[in-house]
Parts: sequence; structure tokens; C-alpha cells
Amino acid sequence: MTVVFAALEAALEEKRLLVEDALRRLAPRGGGEGVPAAVEHTLFAPAKRLRPVLALLVAEVMRADSRPIVPASCAVELVHTASLILDDLPSMDDARQRRGRPACHLVFGEATATLTAFALINRAYEVLAEDEGLAADTRARLARELSRAVGLEGMIAGQAADLAFTERAMDFRTLEFIHSRKTGALFTCCAALGAEAAGAAPGEREALVAYAKNLGLAFQIVDDLIDVTGRAAEAGKDVRQDAKKTTFVSFAGVEGARQIAQELVATSVEALAPFGPRAEPLRELARYVVARRR
Repeated sequence: MTVVFAALEAALEEKRLLVEDALRRLAPRGGGEGVPAAVEHTLFAPAKRLRPVLALLVAEVMRADSRPIVPASCAVELVHTASLILDDLPSMDDARQRRGRPACHLVFGEATATLTAFALINRAYEVLAEDEGLAADTRARLARELSRAVGLEGMIAGQAADLAFTERAMDFRTLEFIHSRKTGALFTCCAALGAEAAGAAPGEREALVAYAKNLGLAFQIVDDLIDVTGRAAEAGKDVRQDAKKTTFVSFAGVEGARQIAQELVATSVEALAPFGPRAEPLRELARYVVARRR
């Protein structure tokens, strides 16, 4: 995969380092033990930063300067990291490893882990409010977009349904509902962020959000495949963790899940047709996501 996607991986790494540097400046402040140490442990574990990188890519494909939205894209990453901490708690998925490190609650305790997640979410909205590189009305729209991605239209709805259906059968529509919100919501939020930065027309924004929605679902299916077929050392997190849940793999089998992921990527790529050749980096990203091993 490295040879096939060498140019893309170099571009993704350049943007990842940009995001990483900004996160160092924007992360919740404070020293010592407890929550500040837990932020350091979790936020700065090795990560792809795919969601903020997607926002930057979208802006560039739309021929806009992506630098002004780096802080806003970092706000999304802060929320994403918070969601991972909460997802790993014993009351949720009871995971033991995340991003190649012990889960936050195992190192710092459940109470501190929960407070750390809230600190990250709080800081995300503070970053948006303080971002003088964006107009006030733009910041307001981005804050609303992020709130929807987190709330009862987004990740919370998906996680609640996921918990409700643990050890219960579900149909494909419910499975898609769960993961279009648990995973897809922040992908679509980032696409909307990039579109907003570029001043995209409503039809362009709609196409980019459709691309991101299908990309997020494909990403989740690959996660399900990694859970079944991967190794924890390679994945950087627990595997065989979803045995009691209906996943795309338990629903359709390994080969069936791979086929669904490929179909979603094809649909994702089709959404980019209005943009012609300039959207090739996003097309390649979709192909890269479905080929990943961690």
C-alpha cells in the first residue's frame, strides 16, 4: 500500500504534522497530574488525524487556502479524542488499548478520564470562539455544525443505539444509522468545514458532505474488518472487541463487508463528479481508507 499511495501518504503526513503542531498550541492548558496528564496521554498518542486532514484537503480541492481553518479542524480532533475516551470506558465498550497506549481510564481512572473528555470538548468550542482568523458568523456556523455532529443528531445518537443493541440482533438500516453517526458525523462535519472555508455553493457543499458520509461508513467497515482480522499491535487498539455487537462483518461476513466498503467508496467517489480532476486527492483518499490496515 505504501508504494501505491506514496504521494498521498506524503501529502497526508505533511498535513498531519501541521495539525499536530497546532494541537500542541491549542490543547487544554495546565501542568501536573490528573486531567492535564490524561490530555497529554490521550491527545498526543500516535494518530492519523484523518478528520482534520480531510477538512484541509476539501478546502484545497475547492481552491481555497486551508491554513485559516487549521484551528477549527483541530477543534474537531479535540472532540474526536474525547469521544474515544468515552467510548473506551467500562460502561461503554470497556476497551483496554487506544492509539497504541493503554486506554485513558486504565491509567488515570474512570473519573479523571471522564473529566478529560469534557475538558477536550470544552476546549474545542473555546478554540472556535477564539479563532479570530474566521469571521464571527463563520465561527457560529462551524460551532453549530460541530454541535450537531456530537449531539442527538450525531455521535450521541449513534452511541446510544449501539449500546441499546449490544447482544441484540439489528437490521442493516439500524447498523447504518449507528455508524453514520458514531463515525460518519465527524467526517461530514469536516467536509462541511472545508466547504465553508472555500465559500462553496450549496450544491458543492452537498456533494462534499455526501462524499464524506460514505467515506465515514467505509472507514467504519474497515475498522470492523480490522477488529476481526487484524492484530492489536498493528491496529493500535483492542481487536476482537465487538463479539457481542452486530457489526458490518457479523452482518455480511468478511468478504461481504469488504464488498460493502468498496461500494461505499465507489459512491463516495461518484459524489465528486461535479469537481472533475481537481477532486482527485479526495478520490485517492477514499481508496486509501478502504485499503488501510490500521
